[in-house]
Amino acid sequence: MRPFDPVYIAEYFCRLLPFVGRTLQVTVLSVVCGTLLGALLAWARLSRSRAARAVSAVYVHIIRCTPSIVLLFIVYYGLPKLIESATGIRAGYNGKLLYVAVTLSLLFAAAMCELFRAAYGAVDDGQRDAAFCCGFTPFQTAYLIIIPQALTAAIPVFCNEVIALLKQGALAFTIGFIDLMGETDVIVARNYGAHGLETYIALAVIYWGLSIIIERAAGIFERRAARGKDFPGRDVSGWN
Repeated sequence: MRPFDPVYIAEYFCRLLPFVGRTLQVTVLSVVCGTLLGALLAWARLSRSRAARAVSAVYVHIIRCTPSIVLLFIVYYGLPKLIESATGIRAGYNGKLLYVAVTLSLLFAAAMCELFRAAYGAVDDGQRDAAFCCGFTPFQTAYLIIIPQALTAAIPVFCNEVIALLKQGALAFTIGFIDLMGETDVIVARNYGAHGLETYIALAVIYWGLSIIIERAAGIFERRAARGKDFPGRDVSGWN
């Protein structure tokens, strides 16, 4: 076994940097799709329809109780068969980016459903009633009163979920997807395990950096949202 050499950390750090873009590509795509699906599930969870609430609750329960790697294998092996049975087209297993993005989107949607539901419920019902008494429509109430306050409350948890999603994406190497983790595994294999510790430390440093950037961006957005939640100087008389 070769002795630990910190010099290799910088070397492998530089070799892994080109794959940051692919990791971020998967993360951004999954966050966008998962947020949209999560918003739809939250709307169903808060609706008056018993069937919609049941479907949303069952989805969240199933996804939250399924290990991420198991869900990835289900999507990877099951989605091509589903596409083939529905369209007659053999999808194959080459589009690994699609399978990873679908898996992470499903995971993120479940978290966003609960986050949006909790953030919406955190706004006092009296504010909704007051808005209706002032003649606000449901859309105006949501846009001017509910969403700004719910958004401020949701940002810290949303940031944590994005970071968690970024780390869960590392499981994609198990199906042969070459991102940061996949390339790290390739480097370690090519070196027959030599300097494996240095390689994984370089990978950890990159993930730490990405997480710090996400936290800082969320902090800036949270402060701006908090300053604007009271809408100082906004004239809402035209909405009446």
